[in-house]
Amino acid sequence: MTFTVKIINPYPTGPLKKLLEEYFLIPRKIRHFLRIKKNVTVNSQAVNWQSLVRRGDLIQLNFDNTDYPVKKIPMGNKALIDCLYQDEHLIIVNKIEGIKTHANEPNEIALLNHVSAYVGQTCYVVHRLDMETSGAVLFAKNPFILPILNRLLEKKAIKREYWALAQGQFSERTIIYREPIGRDRHDRRKRVVDHEHGQTAITQVALLKQYPNASLVNCQLQTGRTHQIRLHLAYHDHAIVGDPLYSQQTAPRLMLHAHQLSFTHPLTLEKINVEAPSVTFEKGLPNNVPHSKKLDK
Repeated sequence: MTFTVKIINPYPTGPLKKLLEEYFLIPRKIRHFLRIKKNVTVNSQAVNWQSLVRRGDLIQLNFDNTDYPVKKIPMGNKALIDCLYQDEHLIIVNKIEGIKTHANEPNEIALLNHVSAYVGQTCYVVHRLDMETSGAVLFAKNPFILPILNRLLEKKAIKREYWALAQGQFSERTIIYREPIGRDRHDRRKRVVDHEHGQTAITQVALLKQYPNASLVNCQLQTGRTHQIRLHLAYHDHAIVGDPLYSQQTAPRLMLHAHQLSFTHPLTLEKINVEAPSVTFEKGLPNNVPHSKKLDK
């Protein structure tokens, strides 16, 4: 895969080697090729690895197929993409419910394929949503920024907030669930609370609005386990309305929506904050609460 990345350095003064290694997370092998082929310039000038790079300097990185081998996937339908934000490095889209984030089979078409068609090249999944969940999803446009975004995710620097319509009423305005999550040995589709072998899982829940038999809550993830919100709420007798795995209450769809995604752009230090509307989620709320209306606190 041949591509060029131009960056106005947003970081403090330091050696070029440190910038490439510690901030841009470029693997050693690729850094070696960049150096040997002189594929890095600073302010259009060739420099050595110990040269100082200052804030505001123009860094140009030229990658070729030796650095990142070509990865091709089937292109989907670009008309299906609702783009919330994009620049030359990343794109955030509004996923509808009922579609997978990425394919599990070679010829399967999922959101990633549609995003790639929209962008015009293969993109890369940074985080995923369950097939039944709608809302904001982040994709990398090139393999250079993918590990940088993955590091933000690991450091919990990408803030994800979800709306969920949960069964029953909450006795507290805010609560944090900390039950560890593991696989269900009897049903490979499901997860269970596993205090002995489960992975750490933390979900912060805030009540937005009470209804007679349900509650609209805002859920913020501090970890990203599969089915984390769905399982934590169900474990505390607040299963999400319409959840086909953890709830007995039916609805046209799973009432879970990733409504907000925010983080600091790692290459510009710009604050990115997007909100994803969902007509189908709003229609499923009691009294049809519109997305634009301020919710009760």
